[in-house]
Amino acid sequence: MHYEGNIIRPPSEANSILLQITVGCSRNQCTFCGTYQGERFRIKPDEVILEDIRFAAAHCRRQRRVFLCDGDALIVPQGRLLRILDEIRSHLPWVTRVGTYANAKSLRLKSPEDLKELRARGLGILYMGLESGDEVTLKAIRKGAGPEDMIAAGRKARQAGFKLSITVLLGIAGRERSLVHARETGRVLSAIDPDYVGALSLMLIPGTPLYEDHRAGCFPLLEPAEMLAELKTMIAETCLSQGLFHANHASNYLPIAARLPKDKTAVLELIDRALAGNIALKPEFMRRL
Repeated sequence: MHYEGNIIRPPSEANSILLQITVGCSRNQCTFCGTYQGERFRIKPDEVILEDIRFAAAHCRRQRRVFLCDGDALIVPQGRLLRILDEIRSHLPWVTRVGTYANAKSLRLKSPEDLKELRARGLGILYMGLESGDEVTLKAIRKGAGPEDMIAAGRKARQAGFKLSITVLLGIAGRERSLVHARETGRVLSAIDPDYVGALSLMLIPGTPLYEDHRAGCFPLLEPAEMLAELKTMIAETCLSQGLFHANHASNYLPIAARLPKDKTAVLELIDRALAGNIALKPEFMRRL
């Protein structure tokens, strides 16, 4: 396989065929993210992508899923993306689902008909980084979209028939706006009603603008108890029809997996027990991105 630069994928795609069709991220301005620093976004040549698909056909016959890398493969022009999906279906007929990252911009550029066509060709799940539902925080981290943009994008994906997984970041608003961030994120998640929500805890990456702000004393990192209080408020404010809200990423202090609304009361009680010191939190040296 022809991999270039940093390759990232969601934890749930750990056993998927990782097919890199773009290099980098079409946005690449978020203050907390150092994944694609110095990387110019580009779409890989069709012949390279096809060669990788043929490699997967010969050597990846046990994997049942494909994940299209990198940061925002949905931005690929519709015709090229359809051809890639057709090649996957032709050469990897045993694959049951294709997934990729998406953002508000790429979803805005695709018409509802475009998305439904992609869904019909095998693209089954989209992963979208919301990070926060607070407009002030989204502007501060240079996300490039506001809360209503995020709601529109998420609803558009859901209406086209995609499974939708949304990532949010605990601690991204700092201390002053922590609970505003939690409440507004719950509001936006409720408005979108995704299938999955993954809450990660902020870990600063050297070289990023947010890391430099922290070093300069302009951005405080939350203490573990503050992170948990933020998570509690976020879950309390989130109303999903049948979505899975999980905070079991390696960066989190307290592993949580809750089906909402069924498990909401139980998970809020679990967080209260942790805040009271009755449940041990993950030690700092075990936290990872």
